[in-house]
Amino acid sequence: MQPFSIPVQITLQDGRRRPGRTAFSASGRNRNIDHSDGGVPDVRRKLPSSAGEDRAVLLGFAMMGFSVLMFFLFGITVLRPFLLSTQREESNCTIIHTQIMDDWMDCAFTCGVDCRGQGKYPCLQVFVKLTHSGQKALLHYNEEAVQINSKCFYTPKCHRDRNDLLNSALDIKEFFDHKNGTPFSCFYSPDSRSEDVILIKKYDYMVLFHCLFWPTLTLLGGALIVGMVRLTQYLSLLCEQYSTARRDEAGGKVPSAEQHRFKLWSVGRSQERAEKSY
Repeated sequence: MQPFSIPVQITLQDGRRRPGRTAFSASGRNRNIDHSDGGVPDVRRKLPSSAGEDRAVLLGFAMMGFSVLMFFLFGITVLRPFLLSTQREESNCTIIHTQIMDDWMDCAFTCGVDCRGQGKYPCLQVFVKLTHSGQKALLHYNEEAVQINSKCFYTPKCHRDRNDLLNSALDIKEFFDHKNGTPFSCFYSPDSRSEDVILIKKYDYMVLFHCLFWPTLTLLGGALIVGMVRLTQYLSLLCEQYSTARRDEAGGKVPSAEQHRFKLWSVGRSQERAEKSY
């Protein structure tokens, strides 16, 4: 491209002025314009993302938050009773006698959305003897039965049919009466003076495994989704920068910091020469 000139007035030493022309190279202007084209990669560029990737990241964070909530709930409802349950040791028990108390226990039941009623259920008591110590104890179905009502073997579901509740208690009583003299497995607390013995453990190692495995799997799955999306975005950005560098190299451009500084220096030198020519 040919250089162009601009008419200017030059002041001589004797005070007179004479017209003159200052030449400017269009290449310097183009060089300044090329700076705006952006041969230098922007290091502050954000990772590219799409709507699907944003939803995937949101799903991953939701899974991780839900897993943390499950850890909190299971820690209160399962882990604490499990720690109490592990303090019980296994032993053998034999039935001494069973009985249904004359005084029935009060309970509440619901018969609809706004319907509530009061009922009673029979309290079945099962007395056993620990084989290893000969101690007499009151048998309960599990740890939950001890916490709900420490006087009865179990707490049935409350409803208004008293005959049905009584028949259920009689069936269980008959079952234990047939075991009279036959030892069976039970669990007791060796460090406690309580006479409560349970028949089965509600919270065993399998329950604890499921309560910890599924929240952990959900947490790892959410973290994996977020990590894979971020890795994909990062690789996409690297590919884009590499493709831009290859195109600039093929077009005769060198996108580097040194080339950028050289452009700025050239423009500055051109401006200095123009000022000196005045």
